[in-house]
Amino acid sequence: MIMEQILTFTDYDVLIRSKRERLNMTQKELADAVGFGKFGDRTIRRWEKRESKPSSLELNAILHFPETAPFSNIENAPYKMIDLFAGIGGTRLGFHQTRKVKSVFTSEIDKFACKTYKANFGDVPEGDITKIEAKDITDFDILVGGFPCQAFSQAGKKLGFEDTRGTLFFEIARILKEKRPKAFLLENVKNLKSHDKGRTFQVIENTLKELDYEVQHILFKAKDFGVPQNRERIYIVGFDKKQVSNYKDFQFPFNFHTNTLVGDILDDYVDPKYTISDKLWEGHQRRKAEHKEKGNGFGYSLFNAESQYTNTISARYYKDGSEILIEQKGQNPRKLTPREAARLQGFPENYIIPVSDTQAYKEFGNSVAVPVIHAIAEEMLKVLENS
Repeated sequence: MIMEQILTFTDYDVLIRSKRERLNMTQKELADAVGFGKFGDRTIRRWEKRESKPSSLELNAILHFPETAPFSNIENAPYKMIDLFAGIGGTRLGFHQTRKVKSVFTSEIDKFACKTYKANFGDVPEGDITKIEAKDITDFDILVGGFPCQAFSQAGKKLGFEDTRGTLFFEIARILKEKRPKAFLLENVKNLKSHDKGRTFQVIENTLKELDYEVQHILFKAKDFGVPQNRERIYIVGFDKKQVSNYKDFQFPFNFHTNTLVGDILDDYVDPKYTISDKLWEGHQRRKAEHKEKGNGFGYSLFNAESQYTNTISARYYKDGSEILIEQKGQNPRKLTPREAARLQGFPENYIIPVSDTQAYKEFGNSVAVPVIHAIAEEMLKVLENS
């Protein structure tokens, strides 16, 4: 029996503190997670010190915050995957939604992303993948990863496996070489194709082919998969030619959703703390005017419920929200809430956000559009099931 069921309402300080400690949350994280106002962490601090008392509604909001991971593994799933550079598990989630794949290994180094990952999947990610031997990883069928594009400037002489040393892509390549999974899905920014005049992508593609994988890639926009965001990413799919005889049957998904509205992801009521200040709004307008005078289009972007889609949300969104500001009648525009940011990436409503708003913005900005991953996963599984 959990403590909430044993104690009475008069023990609210113990109830709140014990709940927060079980969730491994700071007062700031808990306040943001349950939707309290700008100084919600101060309010929780006062409650825990019994300097003030929560209402029944406020106490229930805390006590009913979920403690069970909503997307834990489907144990009888026929395929096993590993999740590298996992972030908050957006790619894993897309595969999980097929009900045919379970994760057997995860690697992520950001401690806040790991907290969010554990809350939703029940697994604690392993740390730095560069310190993990490939032979120590459980056998699996599918590798997924959104690797950072770094340190490729010296690559390109041989355009193959050895040229990727010193890059994080090499960690994917060495695990593919050692473990020989049947398939993989890699995701990266659109500019990967043009980086270093195309040599970076050529190194990546040649490396994967050198490992005897059939490789295909495509650029997709998130807005074509039902979420109102113009997020364009490259997706690279590969199949082991020796294990998957029908690898040529793979086709990227093509049943697009073309009608999207930003209003579909917006809440009816939003706490005033998300409205940007006069000072920030004045700064945004001034900088946009300066850019316009110089002849470029940089600056803030405004959207409303009738907009078809937004700009791409980025990891820096927490700073000033300039790439996606929501119009408000009679007042300054506002930033998206973390839950709206989650919806913009296609995360379901029961996805748990157990971190502060600042960290949540970083995490969703760094993540993937889940519906795109899910659609590609379904097509990959068609091939594996018929191989």
